[in-house]
Amino acid sequence: MSSPTSAENDRHDYEPHIGSSRQYMRDVILGVNDGLVSTFLLVSGVVGGGLSATDVLLTGIAGAIAGAISMSIGEYIATKSQEEVFDAELALEAHHLQEHREDELDQLRTMLANRGLSGDDLETVVRILDKDDETMLNMHAALEFGIVDDERRNPYLAAIASGLLFLVGALPSVIPFAIFDDTTTGLLAAAVLAGIGLFAVGALKTVQTRKNPWISGAENLALGLLGGAVAYGVGSLFDSIIRS
Repeated sequence: MSSPTSAENDRHDYEPHIGSSRQYMRDVILGVNDGLVSTFLLVSGVVGGGLSATDVLLTGIAGAIAGAISMSIGEYIATKSQEEVFDAELALEAHHLQEHREDELDQLRTMLANRGLSGDDLETVVRILDKDDETMLNMHAALEFGIVDDERRNPYLAAIASGLLFLVGALPSVIPFAIFDDTTTGLLAAAVLAGIGLFAVGALKTVQTRKNPWISGAENLALGLLGGAVAYGVGSLFDSIIRS
């Protein structure tokens, strides 16, 4: 039997789950990261292509605005469509529970058996769930479709988060060209700022993913800078072909 002190320590060591923000983790990471990567690639490409700092700034601002709007619209449509599919599936499942109860009970037995229940325990659980239609529907929703009410996404929140965070991610690659007239200096500053942002995003996501922050940050940084180098090379190649 554990002592009171031991029980208190166990409670203090209990690590809670992420909670209601979990379903928007994708929007946070994708929004910021896409803003960081795509805008840095964009300015790298046009700097490589020989544009002036003013032209690069205009290109970066236009790209940031276009990207944010595109992200918002795309995330809204995708999330809304997914939620509509879920609603349609649940409506059909509710009909099945009314008209094809035994088939649905057999499906439930199979799903629970696949998760480790068997024998009398399995039948007891099925019998208990069968007593209430809403409970049965919720169980089928979770096991058959992976739908949990607390995990469902609001398309408006997803759209706003994606768009605004894209703009935040775009700023490090745009601001330097509003400060420096020399595009090489501006690109170096953008690389440093975007690199810091990429590493920070990669590291900070490990608060929820519980991975190594240094490895995650370095991976994100390396991929972003590699993309920037490719974009700069393509822009330089284009410039050399045009000028030749």
